[in-house]
Amino acid sequence: MTRRLPPLYALRAFEAAARYSSFTRAAEELAITQSAVSRHVRTLEEHFACKLFVRAGRSLVLSESGRLLLPGVREGFSSLERACATLIGEDGILRMKAPSTLTMRWLLARLSRFRHLQSGNEVQLTSAWMDIDDVDFNLEPFDCAVLLSNGTFPSDWEATWLFDELLIPVGGPELQAQAPWTADQLANAELLHPTPDRRDWRSWLRRTGLDHKVSIRGGQVFDTLELGMIAAARGYGVSIGDLLMVAEDVAAGRLSLPWPTAVASGESYYLVWPGTRPGSERVHRLSEFLRSEAASMKLPAVTLLR
Repeated sequence: MTRRLPPLYALRAFEAAARYSSFTRAAEELAITQSAVSRHVRTLEEHFACKLFVRAGRSLVLSESGRLLLPGVREGFSSLERACATLIGEDGILRMKAPSTLTMRWLLARLSRFRHLQSGNEVQLTSAWMDIDDVDFNLEPFDCAVLLSNGTFPSDWEATWLFDELLIPVGGPELQAQAPWTADQLANAELLHPTPDRRDWRSWLRRTGLDHKVSIRGGQVFDTLELGMIAAARGYGVSIGDLLMVAEDVAAGRLSLPWPTAVASGESYYLVWPGTRPGSERVHRLSEFLRSEAASMKLPAVTLLR
C-alpha cells in the first residue's frame, strides 16, 4: 500500500529551518523567500496536524513534534544525496567548493592549468563566502572542497595539506618606499579589517608583540580577505592578507608589505573529500597537482613567526 508523503520541497525547507533555527537563513540557502519557507513549513504542519516550530522570544525552536521528525528527515536527505552522488561521481566532473578569496587570488589560475594538462580533468568550482570554512558532503553537491582548518576532519574524509595561512599586513604600492614601518607608523595608520570580529589583526598584533601599541578599534570592516586587500591596494589603509595569496601582487607592484613579518595563524588550507565516494582517484590527482603548485610558489622575503 502506497503511503502519502508530504512534498519534498516542504521537508527540505523544514530541515534547513531546523538547522539554522531561522526561516531567513534557510531561505538564503534554498534561494527562495522567507515567506516561502514559512509556507512550506505550514504545509507540513497541516499535513501532520501539529506545530513543528515554536517562538521563544525572538528565537525559533523546534517543538516536540519537530524534534521527533527531524532525525528521519535528515537521514532521508542524506540517503538521497548519497544515491545521487553515485551517479554524479561517474560523469567525469569534480565538483569543488572553495572560499571566495582563495578562489580569486590563487585557485582559479591553478584549476585552469590543471584542466589543460590532460583531458578528463574537468573541475566545476563553486566559490562561497564562509566566515568559518565548512562543507557537508551529505547535504551539499560537492566531491571535494578546499577549507581553511586546523586539520581536524571526520574520520571518513581524506585530506591533503596545501599550505599554511601566513598573515601579514598589506598596503598600496606607494607604501613600499616607506617599508619597513615603525610601530608608530602602524599605530597611526588606518587599519582595514577583513573579518567582522577583527580576529586576523588581533592574532598578528599579539604574535608580534604590538598588541599594546596598536589599537584595532575603528577602521573599515569587511567580510572577506579579498575586499580588505582590494581596499588596501587602492590606498584606503592597511589590511591583513595571506602571504601566499598576495605574493604575485607584491611581485607585480600592486601591493606592498609595509611590515614584512608574517605570522602563522595555526590553520592551513586543505583539499578534503569523502574517502568512500566514486572518483576519488581523480581527486588524488588534483590534490597532488595543487600541492605541487603551492610548493613551487615564490614568496616575498619576510620574517616568519610560527
